[in-house]
Amino acid sequence: MAATATAKMNVLLVTGHPRADSLTAQLARHARARLTAEGHTVDLMDLEAEGFDPRMTPADEPDWDDPHKEYSPEVRAHMRRVADADAIVVVFPLWWFGLPALLKGWIDRVWNNGFAYGREDKLLAGKRMLWLGLVSYDEAQFADLGWEDAVTRMLGRGISQFCGMRPERVAVRYVYEALSVGEGAFKVLEEALDDLTG
Repeated sequence: MAATATAKMNVLLVTGHPRADSLTAQLARHARARLTAEGHTVDLMDLEAEGFDPRMTPADEPDWDDPHKEYSPEVRAHMRRVADADAIVVVFPLWWFGLPALLKGWIDRVWNNGFAYGREDKLLAGKRMLWLGLVSYDEAQFADLGWEDAVTRMLGRGISQFCGMRPERVAVRYVYEALSVGEGAFKVLEEALDDLTG
């Protein structure tokens, strides 16, 4: 997913973990510090700290007959932050082989019909996307059980490409053995950011 230019980007860095001292939160802070030091603008969207409500409401439920539906003010504010980004980086723990409820609800409510999909001009098409998931399994076991393929397909194709992002601009990476990996997690993050910004 190496970039063709080293232009400075506006990066939306999304995370959401109930503990501010979690490895997920530490990696998000590290990503913000590195990207900022490189001259990129970083909008840190900590869904937990911001009190984002992941529950779908009638105001934000997609209307398949109306791609111009006006969603709630909270969701419109999040849509603006997504639209303003050149790159989106999501750092999250993999829980029950999927996105945590907070992050899944953010996708459900914000990446909505008429915004992320269901429009002729693909708003997200030119953006770069990095999903960084923290997994308790080791790499071989995660792959052998079929979860690496399933989760990568869901994030890469089911969300990113479905919303118009080009495959070469989307990366799904994993921090394996997240409960014991220690400093190795930051190496994985650094390599992923190298590809995003390089």
